[in-house]
Amino acid sequence: MEKAVYKIVASEIWQAAAETGVFEGAGIDLADGFIHLSTAEQAVRTAELYFAGQEGLTLVAVDTAKLGEALVFEPSRDNALFPHLYGPLPLSAVIWAKPLPIGEGGKHIFPEFVA
Repeated sequence: MEKAVYKIVASEIWQAAAETGVFEGAGIDLADGFIHLSTAEQAVRTAELYFAGQEGLTLVAVDTAKLGEALVFEPSRDNALFPHLYGPLPLSAVIWAKPLPIGEGGKHIFPEFVA
């Protein structure tokens, strides 16, 4: 299992979660009934497909060991296994949260170990 998984989220939504101590999910998460996460290998493509050109994003790294059985890897895009969290994300499971800036060409700039 991955040691860390990642969430891309609008910074204002993340800030609200930081104030309450728990992240309940963004719009698509709430609609689908689970929090969409990505592995390091999946995060860049997720940004390209669903957040292209969008500013004001935060990249959140989450410790999988702290999520327990609520974290399930299920087939999704291109039949790859994606991490889905069935329940709220406690901020105690967050390793770090950093801005996800946009670089030249409109692509998001990820930390080297994620990209």
